[in-house]
Amino acid sequence: MSSKLRVAGAGAGFFSAFQYDAWARMDDVDLVALSDLDLERAQAMADRHNVAGVFADAEEMLDQIKPDLFDIAVPPAVHLEMIALGAMRGVPMICQKPFCTSLEEAERAVDLCEQAGVMLAVHENFRFQPWYRQIKTMLDDGSLGEIYQVTFRLRPGDGQGPRAYLDRQPYFQTMDRFLVHETAIHLIDVFRFLFGEVTRVYADLVRLNPAIAGEDAGLILFQFASGTRGLFDGNRLADHAAQNRRLTMGEMVVDGEKGTLTLDGDGRIFHRAHGANEREEVGYDWHDRGFGGDCVFALQRHVADFIAGQGRLENSARDYLENLKIEDAVYRSNDTSSATAVDQITIDLG
Repeated sequence: MSSKLRVAGAGAGFFSAFQYDAWARMDDVDLVALSDLDLERAQAMADRHNVAGVFADAEEMLDQIKPDLFDIAVPPAVHLEMIALGAMRGVPMICQKPFCTSLEEAERAVDLCEQAGVMLAVHENFRFQPWYRQIKTMLDDGSLGEIYQVTFRLRPGDGQGPRAYLDRQPYFQTMDRFLVHETAIHLIDVFRFLFGEVTRVYADLVRLNPAIAGEDAGLILFQFASGTRGLFDGNRLADHAAQNRRLTMGEMVVDGEKGTLTLDGDGRIFHRAHGANEREEVGYDWHDRGFGGDCVFALQRHVADFIAGQGRLENSARDYLENLKIEDAVYRSNDTSSATAVDQITIDLG
């Protein structure tokens, strides 16, 4: 490996721009190539980020460039194919979420990489948003004492009418599983990051906008191994008060024995001590850049540092399988109108 981490990316869609921008801002990283089936789109993305290597075929790119890291930002239907290409060449990888098309396919991807001795991380960036890192610090230092419950209200307000999602990510309209598979999965990961493992879920999901195929609103109850309870209250048609409603995508409230913590839509955190009527804003440093408080940069910095031998990888694909098991439990609960234990979800590799 050269003194700089040489990164090649597959995909030139909407969200990949945040990923390539983040790599381009790291002094110890060279974004050396990117690929997309639409070569014109790939060239336009490469021009934006001063990338020299442009390919229509990811396999050709990997063989010619021989990168140190393969950043996969293509649709889930081809995740397993891309991961197989990287695994066969011994290239560490980050794969965008939604991760693969099913729990079983994701397990195959993880097995391929483990057999090849190759790192596979998932680009699950919400846990790297600065407000959740600050909340984690406060939970760990005991600021709230024993945690009773958490509520997150997802309210991006972008799901109304026949043109919902078409301007940014039009494939949202055709997803059979939408709210949970595409969006709530972020909060499933955040909940695990903050409050530990989930043992049981109960879900009631609905479709409000007839222009789309999947669910776009719903309630999910979580039981954590610690005894904490959680509520995800999601509605993509309704909005919340924020300068940028995509910054936090909603609002969080955490109740504990020593007080209540609130996250608002502008990334502000407030703490109200138990028995008090006034709340105080919690000061912390963060930058309103890129997506979600520059969480894409933070995630990719974390992975680059791990490859350099620093720290433990938080977002390994093996660990991410637990999120997908919880997701499957949510959909099973909705289908059966009953609470579902996460350990009931098994992986059938056929």
